[in-house]
Amino acid sequence: MPEATEKNATLLKRVTLASTLTALVLIALKLVTWLWTGSVSMLASLVDSAMDAIASLINLLAVRYALVPADDDHRFGHGKAESLAGLAQAAFISGSALFLLLHAVDRILHPAPVQRTTLGIAVIVFSLALTLALLTYQRYVIRHTGSVAIRADALHYATDVLSNLGVIAALLLAQFGLPIFDPILAIAIAGYILIGAWRIGRDSLDHLMDRELDDAVREGIKQLALEHTEVRGIHELRTRRAGQTSFIQLHLEMEPQLTLAEAHAIADMVEAQIRAAVPASDVIIHQDPWLG
Repeated sequence: MPEATEKNATLLKRVTLASTLTALVLIALKLVTWLWTGSVSMLASLVDSAMDAIASLINLLAVRYALVPADDDHRFGHGKAESLAGLAQAAFISGSALFLLLHAVDRILHPAPVQRTTLGIAVIVFSLALTLALLTYQRYVIRHTGSVAIRADALHYATDVLSNLGVIAALLLAQFGLPIFDPILAIAIAGYILIGAWRIGRDSLDHLMDRELDDAVREGIKQLALEHTEVRGIHELRTRRAGQTSFIQLHLEMEPQLTLAEAHAIADMVEAQIRAAVPASDVIIHQDPWLG
C-alpha cells in the first residue's frame, strides 16, 4: 500500500473512532438533560445525536471494510462500502427527522412546560464545543481523503451545530415565557435534517451508480495526456470513484508508425502523470493508431 494511502487509512480509522466516541458522550449528556428539562428541542438534539452514533458506528465498520485490499472475489476492492454506509446514514437520518416532526407536532397540540432551562443551555454549549472540535478534525480528513462516508458524517455534525443553536434559542425563549417556540424550532431542525439526508443519499447513489468524476478532474486528465507531442488525441475517457480509489480508463491516439514498445512507453508516461495528479487512482490506457 503506497505511503499516501496508508496515511489516509490511518486518518479514516481515527476519525471514525473519534466520531463514534463523541456521539456516545453527547447521547449520555442529552438524555439526562432531556429527562430533567422536558424540552422537545432537547429531545430533537438527543435523537439527532443517537442517529449520529448509529451512523458513526456504521462508518466505523464500513470504512474499515472499504480499506481491505482487493481480493479474488472483489478485484476492484471494497471501496463502495463507504457509499453503502452513506446510504444507510441517509435512511437513519430521515427516520430520526420524521420521528422528531411527529413529537414536535404532538407538543404543539399538547403543550408542556420546559424546566431547568439553565442546565439545558449549559449542556448544549458543551455539546457545541465538542461538535465543533470534531468537525474541524473531520474537515481535515476530508481534505486529505475525499471520503464520501466521512463527508456524510461531517454533514450530520454540521446539522448538529444548527440543532444545538436552535435548542439554546428555544430554552432562552422558554425562560421568557414563550415555550411554543420549543416545538416550532424542533420542526425547523427536522426540516434541515431531512435536507441533509437527501444530499447524503444523492452523493452515495452517485458513487454506487459510478457517476463520472468532476468535469475539472476529467479536463485535467485530458490536458495531461495531450501534453505529449506523440499523442494526437484522446477518446473513450471513463472515470468513477469507489471509496478511496478513482478508476480512470482512456484511449490514446498516437502515430501509427510508432512501434508497440514506443507506444507502450508513452502510455506509461501518461499513466504516471495521471496517477500523480489524481492520488490513489487506478489507470488503464489503451493505445490506438491516429487516423488523422
